Amino acid sequence: MAEFRNVTVVKKANVYFDGKVTSRTVLFADGSKKTLGVMLPGEYEFNTAQKEVMEIMAGELEVQVGGDPTWKTVKGGTSFEVPPDSTFRMKVKTLTDYCCSFVE
Repeated sequence: MAEFRNVTVVKKANVYFDGKVTSRTVLFADGSKKTLGVMLPGEYEFNTAQKEVMEIMAGELEVQVGGDPTWKTVKGGTSFEVPPDSTFRMKVKTLTDYCCSFVE
């Protein structure tokens, strides 16, 4: 889906790692939530309580999810999933545009 309709966008930005990762929260009428953001090149680690689906619209990164020692390359047009109550690490190679869906 190229656009979202009939949503609420939270004005305050989510800013991480001194501004190298930023996003805006998008709230849907059904109660679901997504964030739309940009990551600059660098290495980042996040924890999540909910399952997340990270859709990469543009850019390239490597991701390591949970206890899996394997790094997976992810490029624009692909996605990866993060299980609930886990950690994921990313090595962002190029400016990366993403959409993160929080799954209940």
